[in-house]
Amino acid sequence: MKFRMLLGFVVLAAAALSAQTFRGTILGTVTDPSGAVVSGAKVTVRNTGIGLERTAQTSADGSYSIPELPIGTYSVSVSQAGFQTSVTTEVTVDVATERRVDFALKTGEVSTRVEVSGEFLPQVETTSAEIGGTLTADTITNIPVNGRDYTKLVYLNPGVAGSPDQISDSAGSFGTFSMNGSRGRANNFLLDGTDMNDGYRNDPAINEPGVFGDPATILPIDAVAELRVLSNGEAEYGRNSGAIVNIVTKSGTNNWHGSALEYWRSGQLVRETISISTRIQRIRFSITSLVDLLAVRWLRTGPSSI
Repeated sequence: MKFRMLLGFVVLAAAALSAQTFRGTILGTVTDPSGAVVSGAKVTVRNTGIGLERTAQTSADGSYSIPELPIGTYSVSVSQAGFQTSVTTEVTVDVATERRVDFALKTGEVSTRVEVSGEFLPQVETTSAEIGGTLTADTITNIPVNGRDYTKLVYLNPGVAGSPDQISDSAGSFGTFSMNGSRGRANNFLLDGTDMNDGYRNDPAINEPGVFGDPATILPIDAVAELRVLSNGEAEYGRNSGAIVNIVTKSGTNNWHGSALEYWRSGQLVRETISISTRIQRIRFSITSLVDLLAVRWLRTGPSSI
């Protein structure tokens, strides 16, 4: 009996771990001109940045689901004998989100392609009741964040509250921020799907000194690809009652890319009060370069091709 209970616990724990993800999903339904579902149709998704392809077939009810997709831009195509091939481009997959892409096939030759842009897809989330916000790399780059600290980005989401210095949830607390009234130490931090919580106070183990003063993980803001903050995460996350901070770092594509920037903050640009003269002089430089083309070639053909 004890062995069965232990086995059941292990199975449930494994299922929970597999459900908690930082990747996205593309799903939908395929129908014919009359509105009837099309089963057995081939669905192919392709990441236009790295060339990753995944395929699936529609089930008996015409639905399909392709999970665990890295964040990025995808094209989705559906082909079936007796129907024209339908393609939807510019489908954006964000961290831990589901994108619905439905298809209404037209009769004709399979060699005929009908292509539409994903910009016309519904932008309202219909597959989940989660509430929160997602910050992409473009948004993060264009925001003048004090100290270039990613934790300041969390305060841009609704429901987040904390001290004026944006360091703790309240004066004298060891927490970080409060989400919808929860404790500042009741948040769950994930970095590329990995637990990033301090085991003593349950504070984030990213950009924090740690309870014993040991250096923790340093995460440059320029390394963040997307940051998603959920205030009512699904049961798959569990663990904490506060916010789910899901962070995904930048990764490679088939093209060279990087960044070089300078942030200058001076007291000369700050209005002086009657009794206090504010003097600030902060200059920050950042240079990043991702040699992704070489990495992709290495993975595909081996070091001899570089």
